Amino acid sequence: MTCREVVMPEPKGGAMPPATSARELAARENDGISVRLLWHPRENAVTVSVEGRGGDRFRLAIAPNRALDAFYHPFAYAA
Repeated sequence: MTCREVVMPEPKGGAMPPATSARELAARENDGISVRLLWHPRENAVTVSVEGRGGDRFRLAIAPNRALDAFYHPFAYAA
């Protein structure tokens, strides 16, 4: 697994500051749903970003000790 740096656009709802530099720790796609686990070094925060088939997307701020669980089960954390 490689770590790559990404620049996140301004999220809807203002959960994170705009143009935050982030590092992608993991990514997966299944049945048209894309899930990314991101680390934000400036804030030392972890988020899970989900994009659906129709372009719907959301991002969750996650406690670091729950990051992998949230990456594999993001909809459980979104509820």
